[in-house]
Amino acid sequence: MTELATMEFHPQPQAGEARPWAFPAPERGTLGNGLTVLRCHRPGQQVVAVEVLLDAPLEAEPAGLDGVATIMARAFSEGTDKHSAEEFAAELERAGATLDAHADHPGVRLSLEVPASRLAKGLGLIADALRAPAFADSEVERLVRNRLDEIPHELANPSRRAAKELSKELFPAESRMSRPRQGTEETVAAIDSTAVRGFYEKHVRPATATAVVVGDLTGIDLDALLADTLGSWTGSSAEPRPVPPVTADDTGRVVIVDRPGAVQTQLLIGRIGPDRHDRVWPAQVLGTYCLGGTLTSRLDRVLREEKGYTYGVRAFAQVLRSAPDGTGAAMLAISGSVDTPNTGPALQDLWTVLRTLAAGGLTDAERDVAVQNLVGVAPLKYETAAAVASTLADQVEQHLPDDYQATLYRQLAATGTVEATAAAVSAFPVDRLVTVLVGDAAQIKGPVEALGIGEVTVVAAE
Repeated sequence: MTELATMEFHPQPQAGEARPWAFPAPERGTLGNGLTVLRCHRPGQQVVAVEVLLDAPLEAEPAGLDGVATIMARAFSEGTDKHSAEEFAAELERAGATLDAHADHPGVRLSLEVPASRLAKGLGLIADALRAPAFADSEVERLVRNRLDEIPHELANPSRRAAKELSKELFPAESRMSRPRQGTEETVAAIDSTAVRGFYEKHVRPATATAVVVGDLTGIDLDALLADTLGSWTGSSAEPRPVPPVTADDTGRVVIVDRPGAVQTQLLIGRIGPDRHDRVWPAQVLGTYCLGGTLTSRLDRVLREEKGYTYGVRAFAQVLRSAPDGTGAAMLAISGSVDTPNTGPALQDLWTVLRTLAAGGLTDAERDVAVQNLVGVAPLKYETAAAVASTLADQVEQHLPDDYQATLYRQLAATGTVEATAAAVSAFPVDRLVTVLVGDAAQIKGPVEALGIGEVTVVAAE
């Protein structure tokens, strides 16, 4: 009789003791040229992330030159007084670094990632880009052409087209927020190297800029590196610019951007609300997440799981501009897409979800899941240096204290169901929402008018 072989199993791993976690606190300092520096040592993060924030907001763009901030941001990596555009790209590649830049309402931001062993090289390149950008005529012309090529594609994208229309509807025409962030065909076509350099000279200087450095800084003399690189950037000081308050008209109404023959309707429903300086923000984050933050949210549960109208609907709050004096604001929005025949029923059910929330509130179970998803996974969200640097840069950009994110997680964990419900209901009142629909007006106008959620206007797609 054959004896059966026995198997030896490796002992099952056991969970270790949970360690407390908090969002890392940075050290703050200032270079001799006035540049503010936040540094954060993250052991083990061998790819260092550097964010540089420039006080060059979109509202500072000259009249008729919307998009010049975007062209300037893109042109930073297109050559300096030391390197041509091709040479600059090659130097970045040799350092194993990436450099990105973009412009938004609060200002322009440059993002560098580079191995810790080549941090000196990476900082030197970003310092050259800020200190002495070439802004060569040929490179700026190319960037303008590229941007002009992008615009028709954006207008053909239903979600981008909806966002453009919502901004136009919400904000007064004289507000920069009413117009596309990266400019229109008319304004971009007017941009040249003279305009880019003029915007740079007026708004880009170390005294009003901040650099955030995050990663494993073991054995690195960061003070010396910064002094030799970003510290060599010079510029004049500047008086604080007056910032106009954000105003918007959220009278309940519907705008249909007509796309004849469209098989889907893109939904974007929004208004403006408080920014992160408002004490309601933690409850608003929690309530909005319960409403439409994930696959288990109320909106998805009804519109996706029960009715099958959509692949997903999301509710979110996006800070537009933040200010301690209450003049800032965030966009509060619900977005998604549904098939054309079910546009009316989907909107009706969406409004029913909002009314049911106002009447009956959230459940403790919904609140608990949201807290676990928002707070419990935070250590995973911030595993990389880039994630930490981006959030620290957001805090600087929004004039928040350095410990804001750590405090926010404690506030989220302490927020109750009643508070979260009240904030969500306040964020999305059924009679104060601007609804933009990109779809076939001939098919959806009648059913939408029958809902009575506001006057319906049809506009032509470009």
